[in-house]
Amino acid sequence: MYLFDYYLSSNMLYIVLVVPALILSLIAQAKVKSTYARMSKVTNTSGYTGAQAAMAVLRYYGITDVYIEETSGKLSDHFDPRKKVIRLSKEVYYGNSVASVGIACHEAGHAAQHAQGYAPIKVRNAIIPVCNIGSYLGIPLAFAGYFLGFEPLILIGLGLYSLIAIFQLITLPVEFNASSRAVKVIDETGLLRGEEEIRGTKKVLSAAAMTYVAALAVSLANLLRFAVLFLGRGKRRN
Repeated sequence: MYLFDYYLSSNMLYIVLVVPALILSLIAQAKVKSTYARMSKVTNTSGYTGAQAAMAVLRYYGITDVYIEETSGKLSDHFDPRKKVIRLSKEVYYGNSVASVGIACHEAGHAAQHAQGYAPIKVRNAIIPVCNIGSYLGIPLAFAGYFLGFEPLILIGLGLYSLIAIFQLITLPVEFNASSRAVKVIDETGLLRGEEEIRGTKKVLSAAAMTYVAALAVSLANLLRFAVLFLGRGKRRN
């Protein structure tokens, strides 16, 4: 009976709570792709490629131990703090579009965060191992507590699972700050010229930031779903 109740409740909560968040996530991802596609066709008048722009940001912050290299994939750009490498997709690495400069400078902004000991990124990196544990064990523990009728185990499981949402929440200031650093350097060093080019870069970075907001919404929706599902049973029994 519990299994049947769980199945019905889980499906209903998924539709009511998680599906809207997933739709928001899909809209955000579509917005990133469309904005990038549009801005990647706008050549910056300064002629900087993404790789050159990223290097300019590193110079601005006095960073000399971070390298820039090409990586495979599309929109696969990222900064690897362990190897101190900024990896840019081919289109961004060689491209001289407004989008390429913005994305490359954003990733270099992450390198600057690490170099300057930016607190939120330190916290985010510190909780990654625990978050990995939470993503694997959180729901199984809560599920076990649900069927055993042992609420403390449910709370432990939900507590571990909530670390995913906490990670997503801490990610927001990290991403917004990296974009802020990128725009600051672009503006002060003249990597892009004119309001139209800078506005185009901001559009790309803002669209990318919305994907992180959507990811947080999905995490919170799932957390709320499991909390209502697992804890509600205990209240019904009482």
